[in-house]
Amino acid sequence: MKPVRTRFAPSPTGYLHIGGARTALFSWAFSRRHGGDFILRIEDTDVARSTPEAVQAILDGMNWLGLEHDEGPFYQMQRMDRYKEVIQQMLDAGTAYYCYTSREELDALRAEQEAKKEKPRYDGRWRPEDGKTLPTPPADIPPVVRFKNPKGGVVAWEDQVKGRIEFANTELDDLIIARADGTPTYNFCVVVDDWDMGISHVIRGDDHVNNTPRQINILQALGADIPQYAHLSMILGDDGTKLSKRHGAVSVMQYDDEGFLVEAVINYLARLGWSHGDDEVFSRQQFIEWFDLDHITASAAQFNTEKLLWLNQHYMKALPASELAAKVKPRLEARKINTDNGPDLEKAVALYVDRSNTLNTLADAIESFYIDITPSAELLAQHLSDESRPAIADFASGIATVAWEPAAINALIKETVSKHGLKMPKLAMPLRVLLTGQAQTPSVDAVIALIGREKVLQKLSGQLN
Repeated sequence: MKPVRTRFAPSPTGYLHIGGARTALFSWAFSRRHGGDFILRIEDTDVARSTPEAVQAILDGMNWLGLEHDEGPFYQMQRMDRYKEVIQQMLDAGTAYYCYTSREELDALRAEQEAKKEKPRYDGRWRPEDGKTLPTPPADIPPVVRFKNPKGGVVAWEDQVKGRIEFANTELDDLIIARADGTPTYNFCVVVDDWDMGISHVIRGDDHVNNTPRQINILQALGADIPQYAHLSMILGDDGTKLSKRHGAVSVMQYDDEGFLVEAVINYLARLGWSHGDDEVFSRQQFIEWFDLDHITASAAQFNTEKLLWLNQHYMKALPASELAAKVKPRLEARKINTDNGPDLEKAVALYVDRSNTLNTLADAIESFYIDITPSAELLAQHLSDESRPAIADFASGIATVAWEPAAINALIKETVSKHGLKMPKLAMPLRVLLTGQAQTPSVDAVIALIGREKVLQKLSGQLN
């Protein structure tokens, strides 16, 4: 069996988006499943739009996702000599030819075809044929190089996702493979790269389906092996339309910025258009062991932000408190918050993780333990009443000597509300507001225990006096 070799070949014209990340993940997982190689290739021939910053953004995204490559990154702009060498070989073999059709002639041809409601296409006027006499090449027109596409029959392949796809060769005109300045075109570079790199499986978005018959024909003309193709359907946003910038976080690194764990993102991407029975939660290793092309759906996958948030919370809750604290700490430090000025960070994250679905919302929740907070006038007016003030003062006296653990603090709260003839919320809610500036917290006794006796006394006396 031919060794499995897959590739991810992004164009560096922007960040690594979610669609590209899923393609990379599937290509990487397929190679890992079969003990093959995963190649990273940067298709940077669009010189006007490609930037070093975009290249770095792609590399950063791949690194964050943990999709390590076995070979590369290869840059197409560094392979120009190889492309020109193959073009010359094709010219010599008669599978490519020089075309001297001017821009004006092509425009006129297009207008004529459109007027006849015909599909615009090159008419082969410079294509060499048996018995055909070509005119003398004009001296003032630098030629392009066109591929001599087969005239009859079909080009077909068994797509690993979409099933059999075929195109009539009559629908494909003679593709330009080198521009007038000698630079090769995208479809040609891809073919030579896949050939030279021995790519066995091309897993990519279905926006490339129309490129595939052209690439297969060129590969056949070169006598090269034809890879297996798997074209992934598009990803739709929450609203059912094609995922785009307007849907918010579509850059992989933006998910890092917003506090998502890479394990959750990998798990979620794996389920975007692929399934293993009813399994929703699985490790990276399980995904590698399970992944195949047979269970990729041919229909569009829909992004569900709520599902991703649920999955992220699952992975956060599964982390040891020490690891979770280590991930939250730099996010607090970025806000200029010193976590030394407050309770043990591990205890704080452990207390609030059930209420948080990202690292950022967890940081938001525990921030009040490490900074001076002043409850809003609105919350105070809503929860701090004249009937609760005596109870709070009584409670403050009691905590000076109470055993400092949640059960004892809870008992003191119950004792205090009973003494003052109040219901629990009449004491618990103002305590939450006074101590954290929040109306919603975990169990108030656990929160009080976390803050610490001295700080609780300080906060209560400061607010009540």
